[in-house]
Amino acid sequence: MKSVELYTTPICGYCAAAKRLLNGKGVSYVEIDVMQNPEARAEMVQRSQGGRTVPQIFIGDMHIGGFDDMNALDRAGKLDPLLAA
Repeated sequence: MKSVELYTTPICGYCAAAKRLLNGKGVSYVEIDVMQNPEARAEMVQRSQGGRTVPQIFIGDMHIGGFDDMNALDRAGKLDPLLAA
């Protein structure tokens, strides 16, 4: 299974939804809190090519986008193959 990284903040409802979706699938992930960490926020913006909102989600080296993007992949049946690849 590919590694999953989520850039999040503690007060973000979409971040909580992304974690619920992954937890429901039994997928482990690394959560990077950008609220109090300017270096992590800068890294998030660079890695996502300008994404400033949270969550920003990466599967392996691939930038998925935010929760809505990941949820759309899941509904289309494309998330599980990405996670397993």
